[in-house]
Amino acid sequence: MTSNFILLGFSIISLWLFIVSIFLWKALSHYNKLGRGLKDKDFKSIMEALLEDTRIAKKDINGLKLYCDKIQKDGFLHIQKIGLVRFNPFKDTGGDQSFILSLVDGNDTGVIISGLYARSGTRWYAKRVVEGKSLEHELSDEEKKALKEARA
Repeated sequence: MTSNFILLGFSIISLWLFIVSIFLWKALSHYNKLGRGLKDKDFKSIMEALLEDTRIAKKDINGLKLYCDKIQKDGFLHIQKIGLVRFNPFKDTGGDQSFILSLVDGNDTGVIISGLYARSGTRWYAKRVVEGKSLEHELSDEEKKALKEARA
């Protein structure tokens, strides 16, 4: 009876050693993959190098985020929306040779340029627009239409 217990205990210990050996083999295999290509192959130096690389990468990513935010903020100040309307303001001229060009940024601030064609010549006008409204002069219907087209 005691020999059966000894045999059972030996079997359990053998099975346990086999399982632990498999886990140890997998851990050593993984450790060797981490250390491949490195001169100094102790685990501490490998982990310290990985942590340092991670710290540098996080610092670089934060710098890139700040740079992207600055570019996005500055991008609102560039011309982003363009509207063009052609029309005929005078009945004695043929065709839609006059035009209104609306050039505004992301905040709807910019300029509206009008070119009115007549037989005697072409006249040019410009109106400043701030947040979609002209501060100094009233916008004509065509200018409002060009600004609306630019916003669309």
